Amino acid sequence: MWRRQPVGEQISLIAFTTMALLTIMEFSVYQDTWMKYEYEVDKDFSSKLRINIDITVAMKCHYVGADVLDLAETMVASADGLAYEPALFDLSPQQREWQRMLQLIQSRLQEEHSLQDVIFKSAFKSASTALPPREDDSSLTPDACRIHGHLYVNKVAGNFHITVGKAIPHPRGHAHLAALVNHDSYNFSHRIDHLSFGELVPGIINPLDGTEKIAVDHNQMFQYFITVVPTKLHTYKISADTHQFSVTERERIINHAAGSHGVSGIFMKYDLSSLMVTVTEEHMPFWQFFVRLCGIIGGIFSTTGMLHGIGKFIVEIICCRFRLGSYKPVHSVPFVDGHTDNHLPLLENNTH
Repeated sequence: MWRRQPVGEQISLIAFTTMALLTIMEFSVYQDTWMKYEYEVDKDFSSKLRINIDITVAMKCHYVGADVLDLAETMVASADGLAYEPALFDLSPQQREWQRMLQLIQSRLQEEHSLQDVIFKSAFKSASTALPPREDDSSLTPDACRIHGHLYVNKVAGNFHITVGKAIPHPRGHAHLAALVNHDSYNFSHRIDHLSFGELVPGIINPLDGTEKIAVDHNQMFQYFITVVPTKLHTYKISADTHQFSVTERERIINHAAGSHGVSGIFMKYDLSSLMVTVTEEHMPFWQFFVRLCGIIGGIFSTTGMLHGIGKFIVEIICCRFRLGSYKPVHSVPFVDGHTDNHLPLLENNTH
């Protein structure tokens, strides 16, 4: 036969169930980590800044040249670390899918800034962000030039650019031999597969990775204004000195008659921030987890004990009222002189 469970047992069951759920949730918080950001003035100006480049331009390799010119009038030629490789500008289906996924991640990063913490923690663990090799027929004639490698520049503002003609030194800077290139062959449609500053960290997605621009005119200038922030990354997996950066893009058609002056090409003007960011992955210490766990257990026991006492008090009050309502007094017995007897009659023992 079904027996009603006492109230005390029901409260104990609810208390232990709540305690188990909160303990599991607290343990998941204990296992998680978070990123701590600290800011300080960057005092290292004597070291060199590394620029990692992987850009494909829709022109023949012997038509274009890349180099860096900084504010100190120091020129860094592409021969110091860049390679020119003939390539196909159009991507294969697999490469196009890779680019689409990378652009989707970029759009989500602009909306959800907290995803950057996930990327920091997954560095060196995630798959490589480099463009996968072509899986289709590679016998097609190359129509583009892939410029990839790295350069070491001074830690001052500078301008990395790709334009027509190879660069040659000049007393007042430098120049490009553009007169030998037919104007109709200008096409600065380009794809940035990778651009980063500092130590190369696999798994980190940078703001310009996966960017593709298509030129609508032969005389077109693409400009990227970049602000570089030195960053020290310390996680449980890696420690690296890298750089984050923000970028503003602009493009325009060169038309001297309309007052739009300049040189056709791709220009990346970068400047360094005076602040340095230290990103550290932190974890809840065990003693803090133990204290929080004891607080949960003690708090639940105290709360359930208090609720049990209040419930018991309320039940006793309700039961007492029911008992008082069911009590009926005995009718009084009148005397001859008009008085009434309110006492209960005594019980007589009838002995036989």
